[in-house]
This record gives sequence, C-alpha cells and structure tokens, in this order.
Amino acid sequence: MSSANTALLGAIAGFTIYLGLPLGRLRKPTPRLKAGLNAIAIGILVFLVWDVLTHAWEPVDAALSDHHWATVASGGLVLAAGLTAGLAGLVYYDAWIARRRTAAERPIGPGAAATAELAARTGSHAASLALMIATGIGLHNFAEGLAIGNSAAKGELSLALLLIVGFGLHNATEGFGIVAPLAAEGERPSWTTLFWLGLIGGGPTFLGTLVGQHLVNDTLSIAFLGLAAGSILYVVIELLAVARKTSLKTLTTWGILLGLLLGFATDAVVTAAGA
Repeated sequence: MSSANTALLGAIAGFTIYLGLPLGRLRKPTPRLKAGLNAIAIGILVFLVWDVLTHAWEPVDAALSDHHWATVASGGLVLAAGLTAGLAGLVYYDAWIARRRTAAERPIGPGAAATAELAARTGSHAASLALMIATGIGLHNFAEGLAIGNSAAKGELSLALLLIVGFGLHNATEGFGIVAPLAAEGERPSWTTLFWLGLIGGGPTFLGTLVGQHLVNDTLSIAFLGLAAGSILYVVIELLAVARKTSLKTLTTWGILLGLLLGFATDAVVTAAGA
C-alpha cells in the first residue's frame, strides 16, 4: 500500500471523532439529559481505561511467558512511568489551572472587559475537563494509528481496512466522551472549539499511522498507552464527582452501563479484525 493511501486511511479513522462532537452544542439540556450524557461518557471512558491497559500490558505479559526478564523490567517501568505521568501529572496540572482561575477572579482593574478577558483565557472547569479527555484520547489514538500503519506496511490491506472501520466507530463514541462535560454543565462550545478538540483527539490517529509505517516499537507504544490510561482514569474520577452531585443514581447507573456496552460493541469490530 502506498504511503498516500495509508495516510488517507489514518485521516479517515481520525476524522470520525467529529461525528460525536456536535452533541456538545445542545441548547439548554435538561438536568436528566446532562446527567445521562455525563454517565454515558463515564462508561465509554471506563471501557477505554480497560482497553488501553490491556493493550499496554500485552508485550509485558508475553515477555513474562517467555521469561525475558529484561523486557519485563523495561516494559513494566515504562508503563508505570506513563501511568504516573498521565494520572498524577493531571492532578498537578488541574491544581495549576485552578490557581490561575482563582487569580483571574480577583479584581485587577476597572471595567468588566479585563474580567471577561481573563475568564476567557483561563476557561471553565468543564472546558478543562474536555481538553484533558481529548488529550488522553489523542494519546490512545496515536497507538491505534500505529496499528493501522503497521498493518499497511506489511501489505495487510484487508486488516488495515477493518481496523479503519473499527477504530472509526470507536472514535465516533470517543468524540461524544470529549464534549460530555460541556453538555453536562450547559456550556455550548463554538464550532472552532469543537474543531480543535477533534484535532487533539483524532489527529494523533493520522500521525500514528504515518509513524507506524516506519517504526514498530513496543516500548514507544507502551509509553503512549500508559499516558493515555492515566489521563483517562483521572477524568473518570472527575466525572464521577460530577455524577454524584446530580443525585440521579439510577439514571447514572444505566448511563454508565450503556457507555460500557457502546465501548465493547465498537471494539468488537477491531477484535474481529485481529487487532
């Protein structure tokens, strides 16, 4: 397969993330709708944590079976470092954002213009969550792109095409997961914001496809998957806190279950393709 065709496949797989993003522009969603959107996002992201960690652990597990202890040690350390950076790193990042937001709320001069400018610069908590979700999913999608690129480089066209279908469906649900915090808070993002969130979340699929044609490296894949798992897990913790405030336990439970089932359903195509 030519490099141009492979790049096109990666772009298509990444572009499907935009299918779920327009849900973030819902006007004045009801409290039950906001709680339901938040819960479905939690279910999708919980599935992604499991999916990402499973793929990250596979090379280490294979090395354990073959008694390749050096590979076990290096792969395990890279995974632990990625998880730590993804999870703990976002804790400190969120604290830094909170300090910036607090500082911006202090009066620094006359007029509402300065306050509005600072608020726009720091962004809301829901916007920060959406950005974190997009970043975590982007890291995950980079690893998916590596799989597409590797398959294409080996001349396995049918496998690559099936991966495109599976990852494309998967990315469509991930797009919904990105904007769920905004919909839950009733914030209506601009089309420009949705464009950049989609580029952050879906663009790495395209980049991973290009890299995957020339570089097959388990350590690199483990590092990105570890970062993705840690960052997505942090967001799940945050969204669970939002869900608890709604006091809609039954609706939240069904929403999380639906999100999990959506994750498994879209991943079934990828599994059928042998990824």
